Amino acid sequence: MRRLLIGLTTATILLTATACGSSDASGPGGASKASGGTTTLKVGVIPILDVAPLYLGQKKGFYAKRGLKLELTPAQGGAAIVPGVLSGQFQFGFSNSTSLLVAASKKVPVKAVSNGVASTAKDGADFAGLTVAKGSPVTSPKQLEGKKVAVNTLNNICDTSIRESVRKDGGDPSKLDFVEMPFQQMPAALESGQVDGACTPEPALASVKAKGGKSIASIFYDVSPDLTVAMYFTSQQYAQQNPELVKKFQEATAESLEYADSHPDEVRQILTTYTKIPGTLLEKLTLPHWPAEPNRASIERLAELAKEDGLLEQTPDLDKLLP
Repeated sequence: MRRLLIGLTTATILLTATACGSSDASGPGGASKASGGTTTLKVGVIPILDVAPLYLGQKKGFYAKRGLKLELTPAQGGAAIVPGVLSGQFQFGFSNSTSLLVAASKKVPVKAVSNGVASTAKDGADFAGLTVAKGSPVTSPKQLEGKKVAVNTLNNICDTSIRESVRKDGGDPSKLDFVEMPFQQMPAALESGQVDGACTPEPALASVKAKGGKSIASIFYDVSPDLTVAMYFTSQQYAQQNPELVKKFQEATAESLEYADSHPDEVRQILTTYTKIPGTLLEKLTLPHWPAEPNRASIERLAELAKEDGLLEQTPDLDKLLP
C-alpha cells in the first residue's frame, strides 16, 4: 500500500494542478510535441503480457495515424503508476482496477479512459494464477494460511483476488503473509523457497510452469469470470484540459485491443521486445481477453471485496471513474 499512499498525499495532488495543465512548447499536458506534428505521450506500464496491445498498436501504426507516439515506461505495479500520472511524469498509465478503486475512494482525481485487460472466463485456464513451486505440499489456496505469498504491490488486485480464492476454499484470508516483489522475480522466489505462493500473470505463469510449478487457483476468475483486471487511466484534470489527445489515445487503444484479441501470434512475438521471456515458452502462454469495454459488474464485485478486506472505507463513484 505504501507506493499508492505516496501518490495520495496532498502535495502530490496539488502538484497535479501544474504538471497536468496546458503547457508551453512541450505540448499539451506536458506531452512533447515533435516538429512533424506528432505528440509523444508518456505512458506508465508494467512489463507483463497485459500491455501487449500498446506495444503492438504502436508497431502497427494505430497511434501514429492519429499523430501520437507512445513512450512506454515500465514500473513494478499499478499502485506505483498512479502517483506518476498525478505528478505529470506520465500522461497515461496502466493500473489494476483495485488500485484505481482505492485511489478514487480517497478522492484522488484519477479517470479511467480505456479498458486494459480481462480474464479469460475459464477456470483453470486463465492468464494469471496462484502458483506454487514444484513439489510444494500446498495443493489448495487455504493451505497458504500463515505462509508467504508474493504480490507485485501490496493491497492491489493480486492480494484482493488471492484472498477471495482462499475464502472460497474455506480458509481465512487474514492469515496470509503477503510479500512484495516484481512479477519477474517470482518464479525464482518460489523455486528457492523464499515464498510459498505467488500471484503470477503471464509470462511469469509460464515460467513457473516450465520449472515444474503449478497454479492452484484461477484468482481472477474466482473474483468474477469476466473480471476487468486493469484499465488505462489519466488524471481528471488532464482529461478535462486535453480532450482531443484523450480521444485519440482512446481510439488508438481500442483499435489496439481489438487487433491483439484477434492476432495471438503477433501478441506472443511482441512480448519478446519488452520482457525476457524465452522463445521456447511463447506457445505455452495463456493469453487474456482484451475486450473494448470494461465489465462494470466485475468492477463492482472487486469493490465489494476491497471494502470487505479493509482497502476501501467507501465505494467510489464508478460513473466518475469509469470511461
